Amino acid sequence: MNRHVVRLFARYAELFAAEQVEVQLPANSSVADLITALRALPGGASLPAIPFVAVNLSHAAADTRLSASDEVALLPPLAGG
Repeated sequence: MNRHVVRLFARYAELFAAEQVEVQLPANSSVADLITALRALPGGASLPAIPFVAVNLSHAAADTRLSASDEVALLPPLAGG
């Protein structure tokens, strides 16, 4: 099992009532597996169908594989002009 600390920003930090959460996932898990684990946490049911996930400061698709050393962040939709 790998421990993943997920940084949360704006609305997601409010949903989880924290700036980061920790999840345990089997080795070679994907971003989709991470999202499933996050949905099981208190506040996680309110996540959108396809949240924006960054791994090591780059956008990550659902099939991106995670390693224990990855920096993971969940970013809410951004508005701007």
